This record gives sequence, C-alpha cells and structure tokens, in this order.
Amino acid sequence: MKKDFSDFKKFIKDKNTAVVGIGISNKPLINFLLKLGAKVSAFDKKSEEQLGSATKEFRAKGVKLVLGDNYMDSLKGFDVIFKTPSMRIDSPALVNAKNNGAYITSEMEEFIRYCPAKIYGVTGSDGKTTTTTLIYNILKQQGYKTWVGGNIGTPLFSQIEEINSDDRVVLELSSFQLMTMNVSPQVAVVTNLSPNHLDIHKDMEEYINSKKNIFKYQQSEDLLVLNKDDDLTNSMFDDAKGKVAGFSIRGKVRNGAHFEQNKLYIREKEVCMLNEIQIKGMHNVENLLAAFCAVSDDVSIESMRKIAVSFTGVEHRCEFIREIEGVKYYNDSIATSPSRTLAGLKAFEKPVILIAGGYDKKIPFDVLAEEGYENIKALILVGATRNKIMDAFSKVMEKKSVKIPIMMEEDLEEALNKAKNIAKVGDIVTLSPACASFDAYPNFEARGNKFKELVKKL
Repeated sequence: MKKDFSDFKKFIKDKNTAVVGIGISNKPLINFLLKLGAKVSAFDKKSEEQLGSATKEFRAKGVKLVLGDNYMDSLKGFDVIFKTPSMRIDSPALVNAKNNGAYITSEMEEFIRYCPAKIYGVTGSDGKTTTTTLIYNILKQQGYKTWVGGNIGTPLFSQIEEINSDDRVVLELSSFQLMTMNVSPQVAVVTNLSPNHLDIHKDMEEYINSKKNIFKYQQSEDLLVLNKDDDLTNSMFDDAKGKVAGFSIRGKVRNGAHFEQNKLYIREKEVCMLNEIQIKGMHNVENLLAAFCAVSDDVSIESMRKIAVSFTGVEHRCEFIREIEGVKYYNDSIATSPSRTLAGLKAFEKPVILIAGGYDKKIPFDVLAEEGYENIKALILVGATRNKIMDAFSKVMEKKSVKIPIMMEEDLEEALNKAKNIAKVGDIVTLSPACASFDAYPNFEARGNKFKELVKKL
C-alpha cells in the first residue's frame, strides 16, 4: 500500500538532513527539502570551483556545504541522510551514521514509496533505456499523462505533488539505485543480466541481488516481467511475489510476449510484423516484447502497434549519424558493457569497423571477443581498457586461427581518423565502447555527442 506524501512532509519538517552528492538528481532534491522545512547540509567530494554557481545559490538559501576530499568525515549528527546512488551503504561514514540513529535513504527510494501513480520500473544489464522509453511512449499513446525518470528524464521526487493517482510513471533503475531499496514498483521489468559494474559491487552475486530488489517488495497484485531466454532472469520466476509474465524470441509464451515466424505477439495476439519495426536488431525485438508485457493490462494492442512501427530509437543507441564517401557512421555510446556491444554488432548485416574501450568497470571482455570477432572487420581501441580488450581478442584469434586488424589510439578523435583512413565504400564504422566513459567523459551522452561532433567535421 502506497504511503501518503503528507506523512513524509510531517516527518521531514525541521529534521537535520544531509544530502550526499550535489549531482543532477540531488540539486532539485535539496531545493525540495528546503521547501518542505528541512534543515539541509549538502556534501560533495568536488570543490566549490568544480561545482560552480550552485554553491552560491545554496549558501544563499541557508544550505550548509561540506566539500572536498574529506567531506565524509563531517557526516555526523544527522536525523536523515539522502545518499547518492553510487555510494555504498557499507561505507564507514554511513555505517557510523546508521548506528547513531540516522535514517538513510535516497531520492528514488522515497519517490517510489510515496508516488500516488502506478509505477513501471525497468532494470537489467542492457536495454533499460530503450525499454523504458517504449513503455513511456505506449502509455502516452493510450492517453495517460505519463512521467519518465530514474536514470533518464528529470528527477521526479521534487515534482511528486504534481503527480496524480491516474497518471503513469516509468523509471529506469540501475543496480546502484536498487542496491538499498526496500520498496518495489507495481510493475517490475528485468530485461537481462550479465556481468556489469563490478568496480562498485563486491561480486556478481551482489549485483544480481541488487537487481532483485526491483520486485522483492512487490504485492500479490503486482507484475514482474522477465526474459525467458536469459538464464539468470529465467531462474527468477519462482521468486515472484505477485503475477509474472515472460518474454522470448526463441519460443512461444502464452502468458507473455514472444516472437514467432517474423511476428511479435502479446498473449498469443499479433502486434506487428518484424519488417514493420524501425529499430534494428533482435535485442530491440526483446525490448519491444518486454514493453508489451509491462503495459498489457493498461493499453490496447493498437497502442502497442502504433509505437512499435513508428519508434526510431533513442539517441546514442545504434544511432545513424551520416554517410561519408559510401561509409556509414553510427553512435552506440550507450553500449557500456560487452553484452550491449555484442547486441549492437549483431544488429548490422556485415562485419563493422568497431571503436571500443573506456573506463574499467572490472568486468571481463572474453565474451565480446568470443562471440563478436566474426562481426568485426577491424578493431580500434582507446581508453583505460584498451590493453585488456586487446588481450581478450588476441587469445580468441590464436585459438580460432583468425586475424582481425587491431589498432591502439590515444583518444576518440585519433580513433575516428584511423577508422576513416581504413574504411572502404560500403563499410560501417560504429562507436560501441563496451565500457563506461568515466576515464575521459562525464557520461555516455557526452562521449556520444563528442563522437557525433567529430563525425560531422569529417
């Protein structure tokens, strides 16, 4: 049962409240907490110069700022602490605060707890953003006032009083956001699972358990949507707390969605033909099937169909940039894991010139090499992981007695110039890094935008 937001307003008023991390989602949170009458202190590792004008604005509103390398040393004496998603709950400062009676939470956790509208949550290793966007568009097509948030869209907790019970909310949720969650959305989707974010999570088991929180606290009337073709998600059917629906591109699913004989079905009713879909690749068929399952109780098949045949994809996901001298350039910067890069490679009908590499999330690249080598004409590597990726491909080439040209470059611009020089008419060049961007860019969007800018200058 959803809690009434008036309870939170009474709870937070006059509370000594800390917000750890002055990022995109926490800036509006700080202002909202001030509006609700909390006494707010904001903590961040960045300096005042790095944070820019936000610090002056917050100080003018009475926010106490604790900044710099040792900022966590002062996290003492607070009633409530809102942590940034990527901060581990077992960090010493948070453990001490909890032991001293602090209520530790996050912007997303409180939003799910108090939001009056039906919430559709989407998680998984790959396909989250596309599936979230598809669900959002189908619900809008049906006529619902729909909000989108979590990892995409705008931070929603500060807008919670504008959301009505008849609205619909779609959230993309990362393992970081879910790691300490003890509430679950009414509809939970797990697209797939593969090793990811092992730089933050202790191990794969912790990563999987954090994903399970998306449905762990559901009620009997709630819905869990799982990928039947993925061993890890398929094993979760018995863990469902309420209704469960599966989706598959390999076999028929009566109580769910499936792909058969070039058609997409929901509950054995045809939605559309494969050749009517705009977005490339079977991974996007999976995303559509997951979305159909999620909304099947709330929309018509006609609404599903209209979006399925008109949706052209999300920026930075196998996004066509331009064709130059017979060579097509694509931006797949969202591919921050080997499995996502593999899905992108398989969406093309021929081997491509692949630009890959980036920040090291401590995940293996063996699967990318073993399953992807046949889809790669040439491999151009950049970033902190370039040697790690090269080692994985070298082993596979030796084992399979194949040869793929592999080149190492210093940055994205040099990599693109190398790709341009080796590409011939009819070739495809794609940036699909299989890694996060943090060694060189603040996020995958910034990396993708830089790549698009460079391609447009060629």
